[in-house]
Amino acid sequence: MKNVIKHSKKGILMVTMFATLLSFANDASLFKIKNDAERTSLTLYNVKQGNLLSIKDTNGVILFKNYIQGSGTYTKSFDLTALPNGTYVFEIDKDLEINTIPFTVKSNNVLFDKEKGETIFKPMVRINDDMVYVSKLSLNEDPFEIEIYFKGLNGSELMFAETIESTKTIERIYKLGGLDFGSYKLVFHTEGREFIKYIN
Repeated sequence: MKNVIKHSKKGILMVTMFATLLSFANDASLFKIKNDAERTSLTLYNVKQGNLLSIKDTNGVILFKNYIQGSGTYTKSFDLTALPNGTYVFEIDKDLEINTIPFTVKSNNVLFDKEKGETIFKPMVRINDDMVYVSKLSLNEDPFEIEIYFKGLNGSELMFAETIESTKTIERIYKLGGLDFGSYKLVFHTEGREFIKYIN
């Protein structure tokens, strides 16, 4: 009974943490854009050392990437007018989420569409002995695919797969046996992204 209460408290804590993240995700003060004739200045607030800032095109090709060196406020200027006409996105990859800021370049003019920016919450994985706890917040209820592979002496084998749909708060618990004889790889697919977690 104590274990049930303990796990319930952890679940409530995760939901509370996701709700806090959601309130931050909708806060436009997380970034500021100053767009002059030739330079665009991007200021990010509440970043941490190791967060990744990148610029991608519509094919997902990375045109620029930079690991943020300090925590707090980060500012960088770009000459986005040099890019060919097209649609691009600033992407800020954080510990628990990915924020996107889309923009368009047309005839050397840069237009930002902050309303189309989105926050993608990463799956959270917690390990306790041979138990694995997976949590994921999916505000748009996008499909969430989970694949669990076991890698032993005979190679890699798919042990379990499922797709979760129409759910905002996803929580799963898996028991992983045989860790003394090999390792596991958890592969998650959602919102056009792939996330991988290795368990040894």
